[in-house]
Amino acid sequence: MTIRFDIKVAIVSGAGGGLGGAHALELARRGAKVVVNDLGGAVDGSGGSSAAAEKVVGEIKALGGQAIANGSSVTDDAGVANMIKQTMDAFGRIDILIANAGILRDKSFVKMELKDFQAVMDVHVMGTVKPVKAAWDIMKAQSYGRIVVTTSSTGLYGNFGQTNYGAAKLGLVGFMNTLKLEGQKDNIKVNAISPVAATRMTENLFPPEALKVFQPEFVTPGVVYLVSDEAPTGAILTAGAGVFSMAQIIESKGVNLGTNASADDVAAAWAKISDMSGAKPYFMGGEQTGKFIERLSGK
Repeated sequence: MTIRFDIKVAIVSGAGGGLGGAHALELARRGAKVVVNDLGGAVDGSGGSSAAAEKVVGEIKALGGQAIANGSSVTDDAGVANMIKQTMDAFGRIDILIANAGILRDKSFVKMELKDFQAVMDVHVMGTVKPVKAAWDIMKAQSYGRIVVTTSSTGLYGNFGQTNYGAAKLGLVGFMNTLKLEGQKDNIKVNAISPVAATRMTENLFPPEALKVFQPEFVTPGVVYLVSDEAPTGAILTAGAGVFSMAQIIESKGVNLGTNASADDVAAAWAKISDMSGAKPYFMGGEQTGKFIERLSGK
């Protein structure tokens, strides 16, 4: 089976280079009409230029594809509205939204100013929420939508000096986990990609010999699958250097200590509470409540 997007329209944010650029180019190669969104700012979010987005559009057109550039900030309400209007005016529908735009303002928490925490939250969280919100009704009316949010190992597991980035990236997993439920009846599937790639944002973290192995385009096959007709929903796909794996939030079986349990009882039972040998993931929050009821019944 060859995945194709011949009648599909895709918006990719942060697509002026790196991961977003690779995603946009591959979607175009497979027939999608692509809106290349990029503010064109620096890694910390400052500045702006349409040159990066226009360059990717040029590459897509050179391949024989259709694409337009959009320079809106994904944090700006009017800019997002303009991006959606521009897309609908040009192509008449929105099938795919890949929320990839991001910035970094790394510092240890004790040294980080709150404005730098807020800026990262605004771009990663609200810069995903606002385009998704603007496209949601269109996808719902079509009974078709594919959305990918971009999370990170920092959000899933932590990384020194990135409290702002980690909070934002795990927040997007929470966002996805409810959207996957709300989108089911309308054939809107929502997934997350956790990429490991040498981009403008991460180039200082990779030794030179690793740069060739961790190219952005090696993540893209996973993203393309997540926005295909046959995509799963609610998946966290980790990808880098051609390696693909699944991340999940799982929960231990737990133990019933009774409603009279004290902190001392919790301490004494900690080994059983934290035993992950029978752990499993849940698709929705109510399943956790069901597990608690099972424990109460002695199962």
